[in-house]
Amino acid sequence: MTTSGPWARAAARNNAEWCDTMCRAHGRGAGAFGDRAWTHPRRTPPYYPDAVTLVPDAATHDVLDGIDRRAPGCSVKDGFATLDLTGHGFEPLFDAQWIHRPAAAPVPPLAGAAPWEPVRTAAELAAWETAWSDGHPMGLFPPVLLADPATTVLAGRAPDGRIVAGAVVSHSTAPDVTGVSNLFGTDPWPGCLAAITRLRPGTPVVGYEHGDDLTAALRHGFAATGPLRVWVSTG
Repeated sequence: MTTSGPWARAAARNNAEWCDTMCRAHGRGAGAFGDRAWTHPRRTPPYYPDAVTLVPDAATHDVLDGIDRRAPGCSVKDGFATLDLTGHGFEPLFDAQWIHRPAAAPVPPLAGAAPWEPVRTAAELAAWETAWSDGHPMGLFPPVLLADPATTVLAGRAPDGRIVAGAVVSHSTAPDVTGVSNLFGTDPWPGCLAAITRLRPGTPVVGYEHGDDLTAALRHGFAATGPLRVWVSTG
């Protein structure tokens, strides 16, 4: 099912809120939430868009008027793959699908693995980012994130205590969903979903994936709910 219905809108809103959290964590200040899009006037942290559309009928001006299009690496997350930005100095970077997993869906078995736990300290967060980045951390996840009530950084550990898997989960209240991003590790969904069920019981889970990662999410009880496209500036 790829109809860009209410769960796609919920996922887009949750993702925009997470992008806004990252901007504030990096000292860039809050972005602007409009009826049709979230935008930020300053260049956002690496891997994070300068705008996210929140509804399928968002127009080009809803995103381009609120961002710094001159900044290198400027990007737009077209949350419903409905915009054409080719005439405005952008080109498609990749397409993906929003995903949704009902709150009542059964949690996959952990098969003996240790439960994932929240990261609590700056040192643990640094170790988490090192694992997430395959040993090439860049300070993308500031320790101030650990104090954000809507954000939880989850870590899965090997028997020797090393962080070998993880994710960031972000909670939204309108509607009530938990979003997953920055998922990594070998078959990470069982550990991630078990932790979400324990920490945020009764909340649906949303996010987005593409390629083999989308296939894995669908195998673990998610449904694809609508397309999205990320555009990047060619300037």
